Amino acid sequence: MEFSVNSPILFVLAGIVIAAVLAQSVFFLVKAWKRGREIGMSREKLKQVAVTAGIFTIAPAISIVIGVMALSKGLRIPLPWLRLSVIGSLSYETVAANNALSGMGLTLGSAALTGSQYVTVAIVMTVSILVGVWLAPVVSKKLLGGMDKLEKRDKKWADIFTNAMFIGMIAAFLGFIFCDVSDVFKGSTAGLIPVCVMLVSALVMCLAGLAVKKLKYHWISDYALPASLVIGMLSAIPITAWLG
Repeated sequence: MEFSVNSPILFVLAGIVIAAVLAQSVFFLVKAWKRGREIGMSREKLKQVAVTAGIFTIAPAISIVIGVMALSKGLRIPLPWLRLSVIGSLSYETVAANNALSGMGLTLGSAALTGSQYVTVAIVMTVSILVGVWLAPVVSKKLLGGMDKLEKRDKKWADIFTNAMFIGMIAAFLGFIFCDVSDVFKGSTAGLIPVCVMLVSALVMCLAGLAVKKLKYHWISDYALPASLVIGMLSAIPITAWLG
């Protein structure tokens, strides 16, 4: 039997997992509603909270759909749909999939994957991110306790430490963006494409920040991320035609 990355059985398996996650969401939604009524919240207030929360989930959901579309080029729908519906993230999943494929001498969408190649990519994308699941309860309490002590002793250094950790995380992804820039010296400008796309996305995010700060359009902050993703991806088309 020939392997297919769009096999119906893969849709069924992914659907079962996603259905379980949705069931958990509904369960906790019902529990939260009942608890809200127990502490005296009115039905109208609870409806307002539910509607507001539902509206603001649309913006992050757009970036998730974009991630599924981007990964579906080589992995098709089931695996990206599963990964980005549970504990995956757009930035991580893309890097993990590309790293797994490059280790096998492939690129995303370059060729149809065999069963063993597909399983390898799925393992890299799935097992690696599970580190956060078990690492968080193991180290978070001690780490946060240390951060609280540092903040009480010296708030300035606590802020510096927090910002340094965040910048370190961003630097890990920047390495992936700039890794092929040196190809310019070999006569290829393709390595500049992700850099230019990043700059376009960053510009959109900066403009959104200015709109929030200067014009007081606070609602823009909820749509800044998906807007920067969409515009950045759209810009990749003319940038690739120019540099590729």
